[in-house]
Amino acid sequence: MARSLRIEFEGALYHITSRGNERKKIFFSKSDYDKFLHYVAEAKKKYGIKIHCYVLMSNHYHLVIETPEANISRAMHHINSSYTTYVNIKRKRSGHLFQGRFKAIVVDRDNYLAELSRYIHLNPVRAKMVQKPDEYPYSSYNAYITKNGNKLLTQDLILKMISNNEIHVRNEYRRFIESAIGTELDSPLKDTYGGIILGKKKFIKEILSRVKETFLQVEEISNRKAMKSLYNMAEIIDFLENYFNVSKNELIEKKYSKLRRIAIYLIKENTGATNSEIGNYFGRITYSAVAKSCERFKRTLKINRKLKEEIHKIGQELSKVKVRPL
Repeated sequence: MARSLRIEFEGALYHITSRGNERKKIFFSKSDYDKFLHYVAEAKKKYGIKIHCYVLMSNHYHLVIETPEANISRAMHHINSSYTTYVNIKRKRSGHLFQGRFKAIVVDRDNYLAELSRYIHLNPVRAKMVQKPDEYPYSSYNAYITKNGNKLLTQDLILKMISNNEIHVRNEYRRFIESAIGTELDSPLKDTYGGIILGKKKFIKEILSRVKETFLQVEEISNRKAMKSLYNMAEIIDFLENYFNVSKNELIEKKYSKLRRIAIYLIKENTGATNSEIGNYFGRITYSAVAKSCERFKRTLKINRKLKEEIHKIGQELSKVKVRPL
């Protein structure tokens, strides 16, 4: 089964979700919610992660976690595996508690964090479990609107996005959250790119630059195609027209030309287009011919230093091109 690409780096901020296997319950009593947060606190101490907000629903949870070190997989493995063991022993069961791997979305904190916290804290209201978010006991919301404190949470980052007035900021945050009750508020997660990045175009481009090409070549990674589709075929051709000062026809229709081979290779490496789609774009070349052309080009790059330097330079110039709307 295809697995999602996991992006890890120092200082990353994530929206984390995990759902019960077959959408079944993962929390069965108050002590279960408390025990889960106990394991979150353990992970915080052991891995140095920061917890910005959370909500624990009956069959899934949402966490916003920051990783000063690049260790989200280790931290979440500790949380989920520890809690699964606890539930299995307590309820005399065996097997998986969660449905597959946890989902981690890298978040652009400057543009999405405040909205994301509102989406998370309003989960119980949208589910019609309570009328107001402060009535739900298993979320971080009450810690944000009162001064009772919560040692698990790091609250300053989100609160400062609402107001710099320390006296009134908690009331301002309450107004910010409750102003959306009863409205058709769009989920900020609808803008997620490639299934794993939430942010504006500049942020997406910065995160993609952190992802090594070796990861994107792994077929088992389910969002590999989406992660490689920062450009489309037409944009690559337009760029090459200007870069080489040639016509589109010369790039597409002139068989056996060096520029055509470069164009096919760059499209394959920088878009999510399939071999068949590339073949049709270049005048009904077979998908196998496209695959062979790319393989030959890669072999040539290994032995032709001048060509390798040229492709590297082209890649650098291409990276400066403004990405298409996502």
